[in-house]
Amino acid sequence: MIFRLSVLFLFLMTSMSWVGCSSLMSSATTGVAKNLTSAVLNQDDVLLVKEGAPAYLIAIDGLVEGDPKNQTLLLAGAQLYSAYASSFVTDPVRASRLSTKAKNYGWKALCLRSMELCEASRGRFSAFETALASTDRDDVPTLYGYGAAWAGWVQINAADWNAVAELPKVQALMERVVALEPGYDNGRADLYLGVLYTLRPASLGGRPELGRKYFERAIELSKGKDLLAKVLMADQYARLVFDQSLHDQLLEEVIAADPVAPGYTLSNTIAQEQARELLAESNEYF
Repeated sequence: MIFRLSVLFLFLMTSMSWVGCSSLMSSATTGVAKNLTSAVLNQDDVLLVKEGAPAYLIAIDGLVEGDPKNQTLLLAGAQLYSAYASSFVTDPVRASRLSTKAKNYGWKALCLRSMELCEASRGRFSAFETALASTDRDDVPTLYGYGAAWAGWVQINAADWNAVAELPKVQALMERVVALEPGYDNGRADLYLGVLYTLRPASLGGRPELGRKYFERAIELSKGKDLLAKVLMADQYARLVFDQSLHDQLLEEVIAADPVAPGYTLSNTIAQEQARELLAESNEYF
């Protein structure tokens, strides 16, 4: 599971656009928004965040409805819905519906940024690849925002071959993000690529060894602070290639680590919970 908790409350950081492009919020209000974001990311009570998240989903819907061509709001909506669907929703039908909404928000933001890329995203891969080649560093936030929501949608709908068929485009998009701005989002773009390349075994077109390199790069970029990277490497890569030794080592390192780290405490707390579950299943799985 891809936990997008690092962006769950990104829209608090973009509140200047909530009141329209023609007006600016005070520096004091902007400071409060940043402090709220920091407080959430450093929260160790997962249930508190889970119970509070739906109110923010409804809030972002209302803001988008009032300003449907606001790219920043659309990207925030994409990230919020993707985070919630991936992290907290266990009903597969509901998770699919919410992830589709996230993907649509991201796609609308992409269309506002580049109509060429927008149209190519729903066409042939060759056209999409050509359109991607014309993007530059200024496009990275939009590419990443849409790519993250798209990746979450593919993973949640992995049983649907129509969704799986979109993998090459999502991979190409995230590869472009990494090429334009290496280390973007403290290695989370690399983490997405690690997951994407390990969704399928090599016999079915997956590239697990390439995925492993991206997982290792994500761990390196976060200086080991992002415990989620090790959990995903264990769950997505080590299990895929049946490497129990690596699987258990990664999970034991996560469990033994201090989850408190600026910007990572919430996702690290969740990562440790899942690490314990995966480790308990290890002998049965392997």
